[in-house]
Amino acid sequence: MNIPQDVLIIGGGPIGIACALACKSKNLSYTVLEKGALTNSLFNYPLNMQFFSTSEKLELDNIPFISKAPKPGRDEALEYYRRVAVSNKLKINLFERVLSVRKEDGVFTVVSEKQTYKAHHVIVATGFYDIPKVLNVPGENLSKVSHYYKEAHPYVFQKTIIVGASNSAVDAALEIWRKGGDVTMVIRGESIGERVKYWVKPDIENRIKEGSIKVYFNSEISEIRAHEVVITTSKGKKTLENDYVLALTGYLPNFSFLKSIGITLSEEKNVPQYNDKTMESNVAGLYLAGVICGGVATHTWFIENSRVHAQLIISHVVKEEA
Repeated sequence: MNIPQDVLIIGGGPIGIACALACKSKNLSYTVLEKGALTNSLFNYPLNMQFFSTSEKLELDNIPFISKAPKPGRDEALEYYRRVAVSNKLKINLFERVLSVRKEDGVFTVVSEKQTYKAHHVIVATGFYDIPKVLNVPGENLSKVSHYYKEAHPYVFQKTIIVGASNSAVDAALEIWRKGGDVTMVIRGESIGERVKYWVKPDIENRIKEGSIKVYFNSEISEIRAHEVVITTSKGKKTLENDYVLALTGYLPNFSFLKSIGITLSEEKNVPQYNDKTMESNVAGLYLAGVICGGVATHTWFIENSRVHAQLIISHVVKEEA
């Protein structure tokens, strides 16, 4: 007989881990289901990525995060969250994708690729790194095009076009240029993004000013071909020689999954409906945590300001269970 557990957590990132810690502190039965590796999105970040937040603002449950520099890198964060999960013996099932969630008679049935679970409460903390914002242009499906950047080495001596003006695009442009790549940025707006890390922004602006990194502002890619790219600028179309395209234009939460489990989304920005005091969605007993709470505005929530969601949720769960 499948006895319902107290909480089923979907997503094994930092916020999912925070929810598991909160469950454990209140002696609630729980399981975390993660479709990939532990902290899968973080694992897929660029190898040399540096956080905007300082290490203490990435800590969970007051467990110290010691880093070499005030702002830790990807590898340090991976090690920290791994250590937190292992040392606390958290119940996390990895490489187990959730297929469906439905509620009957006050109990949730969660079906994964491997088995079926029953739970009185479900927390969705699935992040947003899985679905790239596509360009929707001819040639985007070519093997030379990627929506993710890992490291600079493959782009040495290559003509690489980077689409986007955010932190990920700027970091990739600088790193590839410093490793000997020929970098051109194509930016829809008229400047580098306002949210680019303050210690990085002067660097990219100076590289653009001196001509080391070429840039086309107020421009978009209109077609990608095997050895060239066509861009539309304010002065008309222009064809550029090209080896690789990195379309680093951002990512979106899995809105179709949220809709499938009954969560109401706003029409304009797909912001899910939830109570900001308890993080409970419009579906009683189903909670939201982390970046998915912001809809398409994925910059609204991050580890630093959403780790508190875990305590809000579990405090409400405990009251409901009482």
